[in-house]
Amino acid sequence: MNWKEIYKSRLCTADEAVRNIRSGETVVLAHAVGEPPALTDALVANAERFENVEIRHMVSLGLGKYAAPGMEKHFRVNPMFAGANVRACLAEGRGDFTPAFFHEVPKLFRTGQLTLDVLMCQVSPPDEHGYCSLGTSVDYTLQALKSARLVLAQVNSNFPCTYGESFVHVSEIDHFVEADAPMFEIKPPTIGDVEKSIGEHCASLVEDGSTLQLGIGGIPDAVMLFLKDKKDLGIHSEMISDGTLELFESGVITNRKKSENVGKMTVAFLMGTEKLYRFAHKNPAVEVRPVDYVNHPIVVSRQHKIVSINSAIQIDLQGQVDAEAMGLRQFSGVGGQVDFIRGAAMSDGGKAIIAMPSVTIKKDGSIISKIVPFLDEGAPVTTSRNDIDYVVTEYGIAPLKGQSLRQRARHLINIAHPDKRAELVEEFEKRFSDKF
Repeated sequence: MNWKEIYKSRLCTADEAVRNIRSGETVVLAHAVGEPPALTDALVANAERFENVEIRHMVSLGLGKYAAPGMEKHFRVNPMFAGANVRACLAEGRGDFTPAFFHEVPKLFRTGQLTLDVLMCQVSPPDEHGYCSLGTSVDYTLQALKSARLVLAQVNSNFPCTYGESFVHVSEIDHFVEADAPMFEIKPPTIGDVEKSIGEHCASLVEDGSTLQLGIGGIPDAVMLFLKDKKDLGIHSEMISDGTLELFESGVITNRKKSENVGKMTVAFLMGTEKLYRFAHKNPAVEVRPVDYVNHPIVVSRQHKIVSINSAIQIDLQGQVDAEAMGLRQFSGVGGQVDFIRGAAMSDGGKAIIAMPSVTIKKDGSIISKIVPFLDEGAPVTTSRNDIDYVVTEYGIAPLKGQSLRQRARHLINIAHPDKRAELVEEFEKRFSDKF
């Protein structure tokens, strides 16, 4: 059979595809923009056919109807990253959460330490050779495809075809569902004065020829605003979003000085707007590769002068970072933060930055300091005090690597919100029997 015959023989409707899933199995959703809405909708629509089907994913951009109250008999949610669509389910005890470093997820699928029976993903239409692309999401999705008993793919003509390690032959997919759908988009954030101040401080730590790891949101995009006078920057990052495009198009990002994958922006997934996806489509300057390569600390360490920029929910006066939970309430996950911080620590000229506003502003206008004497009870330590390098708020830069506990506390208090420094100073003097 040639590839066209294979493809045609495996075409079916979304309802027909999901009916091949068995009760008690584990279904993995492709990551982020790779999640297939036609298949997840069909899974929920056929809920009465299933009992105790476990749903795993990291970033999920769909509606998450499988996590709604009343679905517990049919679906058990067990993500490795808690997005908005599953937080209530987890907080109410109707689901589980599995902590995992992003770079280890493919290995956990290979070894069976993370159970996996079915992968549901999106792909681009097959090319003239019978290859589809995983497009925006190679990350753990490629290994899940290799490890799954059953692979169900939504073929979406809007889905980009990307280079790197994204191609899979039609023979590797069990059922195809042709269903064009708009791409999941994350609109560019609003960048205010606080984000601009943080961005300017972060950019001051970036040297010409640096390789960058950036996430998504107001702070990473604000950093980009202040990099326009830099030269020969590169990208080796678990993801890129729209903020990268202007620097690439203006010649600031050239990838010429990278020590590996020279001339390429190397990422594990893409998440942004239609503009980003069209930019990445068949673009030789973008390579999308598995996360156990992109995020592996040893691979990161090989990138000359890598600068890693991540964020946090809280940081205590010792330098311990919580970036994933509010007390016991799971809010997100570790993602690639520790992967890149540890890799940057081993890199020649590497720097790791935790960048965050000094406070959280509540709906009533009151403020809560993100620099605290102690992490909230039950909160996990995402990045240890031994790993921490730089912390940045709108009030400045706190260099913590190699600093004593006393020095760390001083540095952190100096970049805390002025209205919150008095209580931190009080804790400092109590802890160190010393005047601040």
